[in-house]
Amino acid sequence: MKRKFWNWVRNEGEPSVLVLNGEISDETWFGDEVTPGLFRDELQQCQGDISVWINSPGGDCFAAAQIYNMLMDYPHNVTVKIDGLAASAASVIAMAGTEVQMSPVAMMMIHNPATVAIGDTAEMQKAISMLDEVKESIMNAYEIKTGMSRSKISHLMDAESWFNATKAVELGFADKVLFSDPAPEQKDEEALPAMMFSRAAVTNSLLSKLMPPKPAAPGTPVDQLEKRLSVIAH
Repeated sequence: MKRKFWNWVRNEGEPSVLVLNGEISDETWFGDEVTPGLFRDELQQCQGDISVWINSPGGDCFAAAQIYNMLMDYPHNVTVKIDGLAASAASVIAMAGTEVQMSPVAMMMIHNPATVAIGDTAEMQKAISMLDEVKESIMNAYEIKTGMSRSKISHLMDAESWFNATKAVELGFADKVLFSDPAPEQKDEEALPAMMFSRAAVTNSLLSKLMPPKPAAPGTPVDQLEKRLSVIAH
């Protein structure tokens, strides 16, 4: 049996706690009937509300999709708490929370799905089509949670976007920043600033500094082009 990447904490008289710490399945769940069944059996042993603590860089999107579905189908409240990182596939699981809470020092990252493909152009095209479909399915989870347009979600995924807790709440990926109930006298400027950055923006900024744009080559006036075409024609 594959190594479990989750752990349940069950104390009598207290809600069950699911801990997802590390990679979401170091081997794919695709074609695996045992591991998802084991996770489902353990989830069904829970009674009442549960909490899910996430600190994960992501992993297998098929595993994340099934965990998301099982948590969404759970008949009681699911409180997701992100204490470090919820990136890639782990961010999909987080979207299953009835309420999603992020530590003020946590980060969330969303990006396009990726894979490794070997073969001719036909095989490459199949891989591209498959990734397009996977992206559409991932966008469903983000759209349901945030209410954001699919076009905006797609752009955020294209750019590989990172959010701090406040930005995640602002965009609708999270509902609350942990430990941050402000005192009545707290001033607005003391609140945690909303921060977001993307790999694409950082890369483009770095390239623009390392490789300044070359001056545009002088063009050829239209009248000269017409004369040259006339000479060629004759």
